[in-house]
Amino acid sequence: MNVPGEIEILQGQDLVPYREALDTMTARNAAVQEGKARELIWLLEHPPVYTAGTSAATDELLDPRFDVVEAGRGGRYTYHGPGQRVGYLVLDLGKRARDVRGFVHAVEGWVIDTLGDFGVDAWRAEGRVGIWTRGADAGEAKIGAIGIRIRRWVTMHGFSVNLAPDLTHFGGIVPCGIEEFGVTSLAALGISVAPEEWDRALLARCESFLGLLEPRDTANPAIKDPA
Repeated sequence: MNVPGEIEILQGQDLVPYREALDTMTARNAAVQEGKARELIWLLEHPPVYTAGTSAATDELLDPRFDVVEAGRGGRYTYHGPGQRVGYLVLDLGKRARDVRGFVHAVEGWVIDTLGDFGVDAWRAEGRVGIWTRGADAGEAKIGAIGIRIRRWVTMHGFSVNLAPDLTHFGGIVPCGIEEFGVTSLAALGISVAPEEWDRALLARCESFLGLLEPRDTANPAIKDPA
């Protein structure tokens, strides 16, 4: 596991209620801003919940069968639940590259490369948020979601990857506002990956991911503090 010592790694084995995780992450974000806590990479799973991003449309909540929480991140409605591994990133971009688009791109690449370690060919899709692959029916399907919020250059939220969730639970929403494509998982593709296996593969690539966040020589004056 190639992770610098200034970053704390938490790997949850039990389900963490979403509201509890959000409160913990918000507090950690503030503490990192103030220099009172280390940065954090937190890998965990939630009980079933629908989360609403800042662009969520009410007509995309089709069946609120689970708790619905306003997440404060970018994006629309997303489902979290058992069998889906979530990665929360509380990282200080103030001491790295102050580049919001570059950060999102790096997170996407980290997930895509880790999926590749399990034999899954995944990609970004122009105009569609998330991580995509070829579903069991040969059509494109979403296997991972990305949602980020940045306060005073310290990040919150992160990504989720479908290892083996109940895919019918996504039927209560229009996932990320995209109706034309389905949702898949590693299990649906015939690949069994335990949470600890996923974490190990992901963290093995952490050093490369963080390397993409290093400050560059040429500053972009168009990028402003997103807070």
